[in-house]
Amino acid sequence: MRLAPVALIGVAVLCGCGNLGYYLRSARGQTEVLDKARPLDEVVQDPSTSPELRARLQAVARIREFASRDLGLPDGPGFRTYTDLGRPYVVWNVHATPELSLTPRQWCFPVAGCVTYRGYFSETEARAFAAGLEATGDDVYVGGVATYSTLGWFDDPVLNTFVGYPEPDLARLIFHELAHRVAYAADDTVWNESFATAVELEGVQRWLARFGTEQERVASQAAGGRREDFRGLLARCRSRLAELYASGEDDEAKRRGKAAIFGQLQAEYRALREGWGGYGGYDAWFARPLNNAHLASAATYTELVPRFQALLQEASGDLPRFYATVRRWAALPKRQRLALLSETGPVGADAR
Repeated sequence: MRLAPVALIGVAVLCGCGNLGYYLRSARGQTEVLDKARPLDEVVQDPSTSPELRARLQAVARIREFASRDLGLPDGPGFRTYTDLGRPYVVWNVHATPELSLTPRQWCFPVAGCVTYRGYFSETEARAFAAGLEATGDDVYVGGVATYSTLGWFDDPVLNTFVGYPEPDLARLIFHELAHRVAYAADDTVWNESFATAVELEGVQRWLARFGTEQERVASQAAGGRREDFRGLLARCRSRLAELYASGEDDEAKRRGKAAIFGQLQAEYRALREGWGGYGGYDAWFARPLNNAHLASAATYTELVPRFQALLQEASGDLPRFYATVRRWAALPKRQRLALLSETGPVGADAR
């Protein structure tokens, strides 16, 4: 995930008083993240650091070196300090869509442009904002986020919110966030997140090939299969909803159809879960009330992934060549870059 730079308060003031309070609170949140940061080496060498945390930070250092040396990701600031925020998430993102549409709401920020979520360093504030949107009739979804990228504006630290992840997942997250520093398309959240997801998937595959155990490689392959199953499940649901919302039915009929489609999604997930041998890693996602915003939040990270993977394959797996193409295309108008990307291979089931 990336987060719009929030320290440009002088610019924020120009955006109007209605946004000023939000920007000031965001700046305080970002300042807290940075002020509490300590160099990784300092934390590793500190006698008071637990053996568990020391081992995790040493793993981060190895992953960070691999990211730059083997994946061609930026070798500069980012994941070279550590911050313990004392909470499970660094920010909470609010996603919203109209009641009978899959098109996500957007919020615009200085420099970073428009994104399909609004982030808060306070869960209480995020839920209050979401409640206001819900009161107007929108579908809303609030999700905690373990980390984000400031696109090179700040030295993003390792956080307590994710440092305890299993090593392959820790590597995946770091590769994803560093990918946001490689290429950035203004006002196109799906492009940015799908690109970073494609990089993380390729990166963790290479990481496991070099450093993973056979057990980790087998587990990663199984997890990848489940992710594809999950993506396909949501893509089919989105397709049904898109057809319903575009139909000539009246709003009441669409509401009934919407409820039926989400009920079908739940039933299909239960069947899929059985096929996975009872694996319940997606249970929490399905335990929340499902709505359009819930689907939109997931599609943001996966919708264009097959196309980026096809582009990487066309580059014969040469990551620097792949990055150069993505950077060039990211600077083009949205319609043009999507047209180019669509020529790289078959369109994924959920790509629109």
